[in-house]
Amino acid sequence: MIKVGIIGGAGYTAGELIRLLLNHPEAEIVFINSSSNAGNKITDVHEGLYGETDLVFTDELPLDEIDVLFFCTAHGDTKKFLESHNVPEELRIIDLSMDYRIASPEHDFIYGLPELNRRATCKAKHVANPGCFATCIQLGLLPLAKHLMLSDVIIVNAITGSTGAGVKPGATSHFSWRNNNMSVYKAFEHQHVPEIKQSLKQLQNSFDADIDFIPYRGDFPRGIFTTIVVKTKVALEEIVRMYEEYYAKDSFTHIVEKNIDLKQVVNTNKCLIHLEKHGDKLLIISCIDNLLKGASGQAVHNMNLMFNLEETVGLRLKPSAF
Repeated sequence: MIKVGIIGGAGYTAGELIRLLLNHPEAEIVFINSSSNAGNKITDVHEGLYGETDLVFTDELPLDEIDVLFFCTAHGDTKKFLESHNVPEELRIIDLSMDYRIASPEHDFIYGLPELNRRATCKAKHVANPGCFATCIQLGLLPLAKHLMLSDVIIVNAITGSTGAGVKPGATSHFSWRNNNMSVYKAFEHQHVPEIKQSLKQLQNSFDADIDFIPYRGDFPRGIFTTIVVKTKVALEEIVRMYEEYYAKDSFTHIVEKNIDLKQVVNTNKCLIHLEKHGDKLLIISCIDNLLKGASGQAVHNMNLMFNLEETVGLRLKPSAF
């Protein structure tokens, strides 16, 4: 069994991670650290887990008793933790924050998008889990980058559910504001754009185009629905072939002939992609669950790869399709 520790156990991503690991046949949760909830039952915070666990939060850190440590922490906190604690040399780490997503000589974290870096992840000791928007957008673009087809501006519009804002209540996540409402935020300046560009440049070294990304807040709890427009004269049939070939060995990313909708992926670790051609414009529609494929499901996928398990173990989940 893979012995697991979790730091930052009270948020949405941690709740989903706990749910997945409790039902994972090869994993055992040793501790869930949360200083503010130490001594409380996990079900006092994650009420959807009633009847599934008697675990309690702890403020202790028995790092020598685990094989892998997940960080479900606020951005900046993982780096602070690793700089201030003695972490066992062989302990594997999966960081769900954005602290180590950008490659640097100062760290050895692998960018954990399996559809891009599967082989490196299998050998990695430290993995940086991708951002949710970044995952959805990259999966829509990677096959084009592989075929060196990204030379013009990329237009991206994407809408995310309220869980993307985190568990702490705020003005733009309050039900009375969010319900029956939409708004734009961080237009052209979203923090996930640098990691998207990094991945595209990994496949297409010449990539230097703008990504005009407009994120929207949606009036639903979970999921990301993305539309991407790229100019190309290549025929749709050839583009579909490129995408199917690129994702042929991937268990969770699927090219769908019919138009897609969000409910087909919510509560799963899937990414669905639909392609259309309108003149010289390629429309790419991509959707994921922001808490699973965009966070905790992808983290478990990475754990499976790091411990040489079949990648779908613990992740065969049914969508809330109706």
